[in-house]
Amino acid sequence: MQPFYTAYVVVTFLICLFLAFPYFLIASIGNNPASRKRIWKFIHYWAKGWLWLIGMPVKIIGNKPPEGKYVIVSNHISYIDTIVIFPAIPTYFRALGKKEMSKIPLLGFIYRRIVVMVDRSSLHSRARSMKLMWRAIRNECSIAIFPEGTFNETGNPLKDFYDGAFRLAINTQTPIFPILLLDTVHRWHYSHWWKLWPGKNRIVYLDPIDVTGTAIKDLPSLKKKVYDIMEEGLKKY
Repeated sequence: MQPFYTAYVVVTFLICLFLAFPYFLIASIGNNPASRKRIWKFIHYWAKGWLWLIGMPVKIIGNKPPEGKYVIVSNHISYIDTIVIFPAIPTYFRALGKKEMSKIPLLGFIYRRIVVMVDRSSLHSRARSMKLMWRAIRNECSIAIFPEGTFNETGNPLKDFYDGAFRLAINTQTPIFPILLLDTVHRWHYSHWWKLWPGKNRIVYLDPIDVTGTAIKDLPSLKKKVYDIMEEGLKKY
């Protein structure tokens, strides 16, 4: 039955995308914080409903963090992480994402409106994305980053982290909010695009980490602290 389930997931996603696209066109007029927030709100509730419809309901474990802006960091183990993260995070945010995704028809249009894009192979692109994230933290919303950069295929709980999320947190003095995606690799395995299976998606909220008073010289120790906390959480669950 697995191939039929995969077909069901793909068909329902495409139907939702085509039906919602006119709304995204209208909501994106202006391409400003207000329009981005409208698009985020729609995706937040749509993703929660669609995941329930395909048998992948989201379950939150832990306490919702206090109101405020955060640099949100999460492990990355599945294609579906980029959808699950929308109902997983309770407040408006923008995510750092790969520039290549913006080339996908229809979906790429929505992606360009709400994601801060980066080409990791380009030093100029990385610097520009950092500047855009700094501006978003200051004036708009939280930022979500997968600090591993890509899927963790190592067999360890986590891959090594890039510096970007922690540099952003220090430069803006914004607390870090770590979350864990426990089940997405079992819902959609990274090895093949058709390996889709129903089941729950547990998301764990860890305690926010204060960075007040930290400087760039503290980046390695901050990165290790967050890594150790997230690794311990993944091992626990």
